Amino acid sequence: MPSPTDSLRIMAALATLALASCTTPGAAQSRGRTPAPELSAELAPTYADLADLALAAQLVAVVEVDDQRVVPLERAPGLTPGNTRLYLESVTQRLLAGPSAIGATLTFLVDQPLDADGDRPQLEKRAFIVFGDAAAGRPGELQLVSSKAMLPAGPVIEGRVREVLTQLAARDALPAITGVRDVISVPGNLAGESETQLFVSTASGTPVSLSVIRRPRVAPVWGISLGEIVNQDARPPQPGTIAWYRFACFLPRELPEAAFLQTDRESRDRARADYAFVLSDLGPCERRL
Repeated sequence: MPSPTDSLRIMAALATLALASCTTPGAAQSRGRTPAPELSAELAPTYADLADLALAAQLVAVVEVDDQRVVPLERAPGLTPGNTRLYLESVTQRLLAGPSAIGATLTFLVDQPLDADGDRPQLEKRAFIVFGDAAAGRPGELQLVSSKAMLPAGPVIEGRVREVLTQLAARDALPAITGVRDVISVPGNLAGESETQLFVSTASGTPVSLSVIRRPRVAPVWGISLGEIVNQDARPPQPGTIAWYRFACFLPRELPEAAFLQTDRESRDRARADYAFVLSDLGPCERRL
């Protein structure tokens, strides 16, 4: 989902995170809304889900649905069977990221599943976090970035979204990874000793590398380095960070043949084994949306 416009999204987040705790002028705060129940841990979006949505959206906000209308089937092309398309009018409660000016109301379309009895969901007076783009030339209209870009609002999910937005806005946030460009693996002086270096290409051109070091009778260690110089004390990214997301979700599953700088089989096999170790240690990039 991330696109070449990542930098624009991040700049927008930087410009508006200071406003994140403020209520948009005109938003009602005592409407007696019914909080939508937060999703269970098994169904809640993963870190990768939230990062995908945040990177794809120009605007992230908490809204309360004021009114809903059913879009007739003849005007809902591409609607999946078992779903209904709703036109929602909402009151903006909090702006989490996006333009510094936003209307007190937002309207948008969303596809929602019918319940077991075939009834439409009732969303009025419920609060949601929405991820979308402002409709060009139509103030107050929002286009959700996907059919899954409206999440039941609550303190837990809102806190997680704010954390992702803050990390994306950080000056040292890792840029999008586009591939592995160079790989080299050299043995050490002792049996079982080696070092593998993998140089990663990024959307911004920022130099990024991975290094895997093996020593006799010691578990292998690996880490990431930012810049032209490989840091011998580099460490892996922590789960639940943008750096982890970039590597776990966008490194290729196998090293491309063109990336190897060595032709001998031993060096290549060692590099492949070290790369598999890195992927295993990163863990899967789980997505539920």
